[in-house]
Amino acid sequence: MMALKSILVATDFGEAAGAALAYGRELARTFGATLHVLHVADDVYVRLGGDAYVAVLPDLQKDVESAAHRQLADLLMDNDPVPLDVKRAVVTSPSTAVAVVQYARDLGIDLIIVGTHGRGTMAHLLMGSVAERVVRTAPCPVLTVRHPEHDFVTSDALVTTTQA
Repeated sequence: MMALKSILVATDFGEAAGAALAYGRELARTFGATLHVLHVADDVYVRLGGDAYVAVLPDLQKDVESAAHRQLADLLMDNDPVPLDVKRAVVTSPSTAVAVVQYARDLGIDLIIVGTHGRGTMAHLLMGSVAERVVRTAPCPVLTVRHPEHDFVTSDALVTTTQA
């Protein structure tokens, strides 16, 4: 039998990531696993070219990270009577895929769940795919969830109604 003790959902706060989080919550509940939710904040210092960043916007990185922490807190408000064991994290990196894989390695994650936009070939060639890079380099299995997703995760009320 498969045992999942720690599940990682990487989020960019988009719709595809929301679908991935729904899968992560359901799997964490099913297996009694700890749910890690990770947001990789862009490294503004690297993106803006170092010295120019320091001179012009010294607090920008802190603001980006604070906003990400607030969004994670809002995203993970759990009013379930039996709340999940959730660990939330914001890390800063110029490479989202590398940061997700490193987090998974460092914490011994059993399953990574990422959303994918399912872009066409041309968009994929131009922009690349974080999900694809995570799949290729992850130390554990990766579940990719495309938005809109296949109806795999259903609410408990719907399951109860159909079973009655």
